[in-house]
Amino acid sequence: MSSLPLRIAVVGAGPAGIYASDILTKQDDDVTVDLYDRLPTPYGLIRYGVAPDHPRIKQIIVALHRVMENPRIQFFGNVQVGVDVKVDELRQFYDAVIFATGAERDRDLQIPGDHLPRSYGAADFVAFYDSHPDREQTWDLSDQRAVAVIGVGNVGLDVARLLARTGDELLYTEIPPHVHRVLADSTITDVHMFARRGPAQAKFTPVELRELDHSPNVQCVVAPEGMEFDEASEREMAGSKSLRMVVDVLSDWAMRDAQPGPHRRIHLHFLENPVEILGDEQTGVTGLRTEHMELTGDGNVRGTGEFTTWDVQAVYRAVGYRSEAIDDLPFDTAKLVLPNEAGRVLDLDGTPMPGIYATGWVKRGPVGLIGHTKSDASETVANLLADAATLAPAPHRSREEVRAMLLAKGLPITDFAGWDRLDSYERSLGEPESRERIKVTSRAEMTGIAAASS
Repeated sequence: MSSLPLRIAVVGAGPAGIYASDILTKQDDDVTVDLYDRLPTPYGLIRYGVAPDHPRIKQIIVALHRVMENPRIQFFGNVQVGVDVKVDELRQFYDAVIFATGAERDRDLQIPGDHLPRSYGAADFVAFYDSHPDREQTWDLSDQRAVAVIGVGNVGLDVARLLARTGDELLYTEIPPHVHRVLADSTITDVHMFARRGPAQAKFTPVELRELDHSPNVQCVVAPEGMEFDEASEREMAGSKSLRMVVDVLSDWAMRDAQPGPHRRIHLHFLENPVEILGDEQTGVTGLRTEHMELTGDGNVRGTGEFTTWDVQAVYRAVGYRSEAIDDLPFDTAKLVLPNEAGRVLDLDGTPMPGIYATGWVKRGPVGLIGHTKSDASETVANLLADAATLAPAPHRSREEVRAMLLAKGLPITDFAGWDRLDSYERSLGEPESRERIKVTSRAEMTGIAAASS
């Protein structure tokens, strides 16, 4: 057993990684944590996965910032573990490594036409409107009247809401000029959301659902033929106040009269299972074919053999996110996570890998809200600390040695003081327009600002 203070690396500076770092420093008075991210900025999902018209959720950054001010937590941005630094190389500097790399890629829908032009993954559109520096920053919403969103989780709601809102409605947010231009040029009048199951099986929250109807330029329409319930639905609603509220909102919308006016519409269709995206490689998406489903009484559905073709010119697939494999670590290709038992990462033979742990979505899949990552991190940290006596101490233990190793590789690393400089700069861009901030979108520009002397 080593008497040396623990040195821990946490890979991924989103909520999961920051919560794990916080819990570590609170439960061990001597531990020091180095927090890595492949982006030059911290906060992960909050900065690059939350819709810009959700400032309430983005306020979580205030609490995360307080955690990162802890002098026992150090941030290294612009470092991709597994590419820039191998896992075994990192182990030379840390007694254990916690992976909190999240899930930001789309799951496949696996129906014909899935990969036609203008069949988009929701994660790609989210990365566009949140200006992710490593993802596509061009988009085209012109020459489209109607689009489909497949999936009725919170991400699906965000995508539908952003597609339906006008560009000028979002000028109070942090969106940069190129995102505003795309939204302002949109010709979309109708957004159709499709759910394979019934309203009692919807996965969004009441707050997210109500936000669909807040814009004076958008009307929400629920197709009444999909508002069906069976015995399992009634049991689910009886056991969940939140679900009951969701169903009540949907029921109200299904019964209200359509309002006249030059507004856009979001249509919610339940019990409609997408079976084929129509179109060709030259034209792109020209339609969506769905099969009407019926409830079976036990929470499941079955097809009725009744099909509908919807005239849409684009499809957004919001059927879930997936994690990506990390070089030199095993990966569960079925569950799309790091194989683990309560946060202890498992080798190919099912045995725990000494000193390797996981938390957040890369541990359990993309389920639950941001707050759920706290309990998740607590479990992982508890097991790491329980294993501490058996961990082989890293031969190199100082932060100076770590920084020297990273600089020797020529990596343009950023630190937390650099984030504060970038944060101040973005806020200064927004101030003349009475906006909280305007995002800088280029990785090189962000890195340059963060690296500038204070």
